[in-house]
Amino acid sequence: MKVLVAEDNSASRRMLELMLGRWGFEVVLACDGNEAWQILQADNPPQMAILDRVMPGMDGVSICRRLRQSSAAQLVYVLLLTSADSKEDIVSGLGAGANDYVIKPFVPEELLARVQVGERVVELQSALADRIKKLEEALIHVKTLQGIIPICMHCHKIRDDRNAWEKLEKYISKHTDAQLSHGLCPECRDERYPELANGSRLIERTENEQD
Repeated sequence: MKVLVAEDNSASRRMLELMLGRWGFEVVLACDGNEAWQILQADNPPQMAILDRVMPGMDGVSICRRLRQSSAAQLVYVLLLTSADSKEDIVSGLGAGANDYVIKPFVPEELLARVQVGERVVELQSALADRIKKLEEALIHVKTLQGIIPICMHCHKIRDDRNAWEKLEKYISKHTDAQLSHGLCPECRDERYPELANGSRLIERTENEQD
């Protein structure tokens, strides 16, 4: 997983880079808030961001707020680094959209535990987004039956998306959950099975005479 580290202190930035790399993460570095925001707005942005609360340019809270207003970056998991231990600073960061926080100087074991929580959340979000995409694709596929469907005026075969012709029953079974049952309409019965038609008319005449 790709993780952005935005920290203006070079020593802290280097320490975070080494620890995250040792834990198996791909690390992207930014030395101020403006650079961090540019990285998050680029194609294929990091799925997790560790942001210093106070740094040059945009601070961590401002980045969180902008992220949550951007539909393209709402899924980024944000971990806020702060040296302030007041509840007001923590609440303001969480209120701006941060998912979690770590107070500096941080303990490596605590940071790892919180990063792993973020990793699980990102994986669940990705799985959910993938499931939603598949459901939307399935819905679009079903809705194609509501559009114009090319059908042969003689044999009633349907032309599919690959420009191949197939029987109406096969096409409906493939593209919907409908189950087909076969029968005879009166017109086809009289034309193709006249013996059945005569027998049916005889039964109807007998029933009328009895009444």
